[in-house]
Order: sequence, then structure tokens, then C-alpha cells
Amino acid sequence: MFRVSCIQLRSNNSIHNNLKKTKKLIIKAIKQKTDFILTPEVSSQFSLNKNELLKVCTNMQRDIYLNGIKKLAKKYKKWILIGSLIIKISKNKLVNRSVLIDKNGKVRTYYDKIHMYDVVLSKKEKYFESKSFTSGKSIKIFKLPWGKLGLSICYDLRFPNLYRKLSKAGSLFVSVPSAFTETTGKKHWHSLLRARAIENFCYVFAPAQGGKHYNGRKTFGHSLIISPDGEIIKELKKSEGVITATINPKLPKYLRSRIPSLKGD
Repeated sequence: MFRVSCIQLRSNNSIHNNLKKTKKLIIKAIKQKTDFILTPEVSSQFSLNKNELLKVCTNMQRDIYLNGIKKLAKKYKKWILIGSLIIKISKNKLVNRSVLIDKNGKVRTYYDKIHMYDVVLSKKEKYFESKSFTSGKSIKIFKLPWGKLGLSICYDLRFPNLYRKLSKAGSLFVSVPSAFTETTGKKHWHSLLRARAIENFCYVFAPAQGGKHYNGRKTFGHSLIISPDGEIIKELKKSEGVITATINPKLPKYLRSRIPSLKGD
């Protein structure tokens, strides 16, 4: 058994401000006797303006937010997944990167978002992530002290084959840090997350951005921790904050033994 916490943020375009808020919420999670803490997508920098991002974003070695969270992980001996950072990988290329830090403050693995959110929701609401970010090419799984974690980010949620691959490779938990739009979130967020949990018999950890941001964009919030049989264990609606739950790593294996659907394809 172990304890997991999902942090909900309303990030803006100040890395320093976002780091300060995240640290406070990590401390709050630690007081809830957590073992593993996850933050949302684009925790450090909430923007899709490529020119703006190219001016302020850096590589992983120099990233202020990442270095701040690494120090906190080491100080309190906690595993932390930064849901995502915007990382500069060349002069004109950025990636949306989820970064896993161990309890000694070391980066153990990272995952670059594969599926870019290129959608037209209405005449006023359009998103074209591929204009700002370079897509990741490979899935990532890491063996935590409690079992394997499969990594994903936000829009990946709509591609069930990704989660099938993660689960068939032994993932007992999947992370889905997100900045889901208000528009699609209220229609699809809960259903998609519960479906991914049920069809793969895995825990889902989904920390989210929530509320109206500095640039007018609205995110859905509703950070969730979901059991392998689709039960919502913990949920936080719109406010910034933390949810924490106790996780039983034996449950996914038990459910998979009862209904062996992962072996059926």
C-alpha cells in the first residue's frame, strides 16, 4: 500500500509564481502522509505562444521549476511527477515533457507528449499545439517502488491504444496530467478517465489545471484518482489544492486475473 497525491493548479505565465504555488501544495500533500505526488500538465508555464515560450524556456539542466522541485523531492524524500514542463530541445523546438523525479531528487525518466491537441471547438476556441511543440515518439514506463507507472499527458487520453500498450507492458498505474478545456472537460473528462481505468484495470492519477487563467483560457479542473474498476476515489472540483488517496498495488493484478481481457488482443 502507498499514498498518492494529485495537485490542482491554475498556472500562469510566471515560472517563479507557479513554482511558489506548487511548493506550497507539495508541502500540503506531504502533511497528508503521501508517498508519490503528481502535478498537472504545463505546471511551470501556461502558454501556447511559441515565440513567448522560446524566450523563457530552457533545457532541463537550467529549468528553474524542475530544479526547484528536485530540491523539494530530495529534502522530503518523496517521488514527484511534474505533469509537464515546456522544455527547449533546440533553438526553435519545444516539447511538452512529463518528468519523473525520485526521492533523492534525481530525474529517472521523462515522457514527451505524443498526441498534439489540434482542434477547432468553435469560431472563438481553437488550439494548435503542433504549431508550438514537437511531438514525442515513444511511450514511457517506469518501475516505481510500488509497481510500474505508464506516462501520458492530457490529449493522449483520447487514444486508447496508447493505454493498452502501457497496460500490456505491465503498468498498474497511469498518469494523465492535464489542462483539459472547460468545453470538452464537462462532456468527456470523467467518462474517458473511467473508461481507461476499467478497460485496462489500472489506477488512473489525473492532476489537472482548473479555472480561468491569465490569458482568458478556461480549464476544467476536477483532478481525479480512479481505481482499476472505475471508481472515483478522490476528486477536487475547481479550486487549487490537493487530493490524496491510499493505493493498493495488488488490486489491478487481482482484477486482471478475474477478467483477463488484457490477454484477449
